[in-house]
Amino acid sequence: MRIGLVLDRFDRRLGGVEQWTAQLADGLLSRGHEVHVVARSIAERELRPGLTPHELPAISSRLKLADAAADLLCGLDLDVIHDMGFGWYCDVLQPHGGSRIAANSQNLNLSPRWARPIRRMAAKMLPRYREFDALCERQYSSPPADRPWRVVLAISKMVRNDLERHHRLRDSEIRLVYNGVDTERFSPESRALHRDVVRRQLTVSPEQTLHLIVAHNLELKGVPALLRAMALLQAAGQNAVLAVVGGKRIARYERLSQRLGVEGRVRFVGAVDDPTPYYAAADVYTQPTWYDPCSLVLLEALACGLPVVTSRFNGAGELVTPGVCGDVLDDPSDVVTLAAAMMRWSSAATRSAAGIAARESMLANTLDRNVDAIVSVYDEIMRARGRLTSRAA
Repeated sequence: MRIGLVLDRFDRRLGGVEQWTAQLADGLLSRGHEVHVVARSIAERELRPGLTPHELPAISSRLKLADAAADLLCGLDLDVIHDMGFGWYCDVLQPHGGSRIAANSQNLNLSPRWARPIRRMAAKMLPRYREFDALCERQYSSPPADRPWRVVLAISKMVRNDLERHHRLRDSEIRLVYNGVDTERFSPESRALHRDVVRRQLTVSPEQTLHLIVAHNLELKGVPALLRAMALLQAAGQNAVLAVVGGKRIARYERLSQRLGVEGRVRFVGAVDDPTPYYAAADVYTQPTWYDPCSLVLLEALACGLPVVTSRFNGAGELVTPGVCGDVLDDPSDVVTLAAAMMRWSSAATRSAAGIAARESMLANTLDRNVDAIVSVYDEIMRARGRLTSRAA
């Protein structure tokens, strides 16, 4: 098949959707498909035989950029167009950011109550937000006239439910396909290579329990709650350390850790090219997120054999068996419950059993299976197109 992948930036080092799309491109190429990438920017290191890049012009308007992508795609004669939530002209729409309405609602919860009405009003008035809303409306309205078979991929049940509730999609329009994980790259075997070295770098002793979070948006992923939970752990005499990998504007979180008196228990690592050594060093992966459609980093941690603590607002939490390979919290702001969940994994013996279960859960959710499931959706599109074409003839 000639397959088009559409996204904002094509560079696996930038984040979740970029990494996942690059891995999908690798999987499609290895299966003999021809891949075309349409994006605003395409990293040179991502180019390889069989992949054709198509960079979009520099346009500031998201709506006009989506229209430019549609114009370009119309001239490529592709069998399947797979959009990652960037535009509207496609056969398969996969909003990796989940429901914009649901995400905005959860983001509002991060603000003080008095500020929420102001933020709601600003979202309705500011041109940037109005453009996003207009694009969202076009994405979830009727499919393009020449692509009536379009389907929407939800990467978790949470996202599927949000799409039905907020965007008026019918269940028949949605296919559920969880993100997969590269279980060869992310494996307990990496511990032998990295664990002792990284723990020494972080000044974490063998006796201490190291909790890890890997994130770009530290506020949304629950770092303030984590710092407050660390204060409770410290008061309870728990010998625990938190490593925060990634993020921007770290200074405000460093100040919060100082006010809470836990600066000696927290390591702010900053951005890294590869989180694998930190999974190897960690004992528990803890991410009390406010909204995450299906967190790749949580799946990577499970594949590395780590028990995880997350919230019900993380679609990847649907793959976690509570009490067996982790915990899924109802309320990411409930610091007491979060601290209690973190304490449950303070025993090395408990973590060892959970790590085996975590690894086994991801062996059933590999990247290869993920790509196969995506290709099955492409096959469905091709069959639907063939039926409609034969009827028209």
